Amino acid sequence: MIDEPVRGAAHRPGDRRGLVLVLLAVLLAAVLAGHRAVPNVRGLGSLLDSATPLLGLGVPVLALAALLRRSRRALVAVALPAAVWALMYAGVWLPPAAGSGPAGIRVASQNLRAGNPDPAGTVAPLAEAGVDLLALQEVDDAGRLAADLRQRYPHRAAVSTVALWSRYPIRDSAGVDTGLGWTRALRAVVATPRGDLTVYVVHLGSARAGDTATRDETVRALAGAVRADRADRLLVLGDLNTATTDRVFTPLTRLLGDAQADAGRGFGFTWPSSVPVTRPDHVLYRGLTPTTADVLRTPDSDHRAVTAGFRW
Repeated sequence: MIDEPVRGAAHRPGDRRGLVLVLLAVLLAAVLAGHRAVPNVRGLGSLLDSATPLLGLGVPVLALAALLRRSRRALVAVALPAAVWALMYAGVWLPPAAGSGPAGIRVASQNLRAGNPDPAGTVAPLAEAGVDLLALQEVDDAGRLAADLRQRYPHRAAVSTVALWSRYPIRDSAGVDTGLGWTRALRAVVATPRGDLTVYVVHLGSARAGDTATRDETVRALAGAVRADRADRLLVLGDLNTATTDRVFTPLTRLLGDAQADAGRGFGFTWPSSVPVTRPDHVLYRGLTPTTADVLRTPDSDHRAVTAGFRW
């Protein structure tokens, strides 16, 4: 008698598809856990760093595929990238670790967008929210905007396309060289009721696909300026063109706290305004205690605004 061959489960199409899902789950976990090990050649490492929060979207996609294929081992494998992502980022949704209570001063930063037809309308929600210091980038006509903001913000400092509007007197201001070849940052000393506060308003170099060298250099230059600054209380506000998760951001986070990370919830994405997927806009601090941090959608800009409250 000739035995008929047994149809082995290992060769069924469903199992092969399940194996593919297992491999994809392992690959996703490896990329999440080891993205910093990818060389930053032509900005590839920075791009991957910036995208890691979004890679978590691959987990439900793989889980759904495993359910549709009825593959138990694939479904178990999906738990690996889910656990890695949760260890990396679930904490951003927990209650803030920083101090609470009323803010002594409230600040905001907004990239207006070059060519904005109504910059005053863009910043109006921030002024109405009671912001004390308003840092702006891509300011086309500071004089016209000053006329609109003068009643609420009688003091201002401006250099090139960056500007600071303040409810409190500005004692001193000067441009800051970030290596762009033209000045797109300023440093000002604001005389608040609680004492002097040093404020940097910054718009760093752009990061483009395959070319982040200029941006990287401006981050290092800003870090050098902050490191050399002797001010006890200091803020850096602006569009840094660098995501919070980007390795290039590290020189700044070694020197300064991040208001969103310490007093906000979630990733605080700001760009593009319609469906934000990254956070190039930041409120960084030293010598202060953040009490709140948030993101506000404003009209006519491609960036959402970032806000924060501080006490000292």
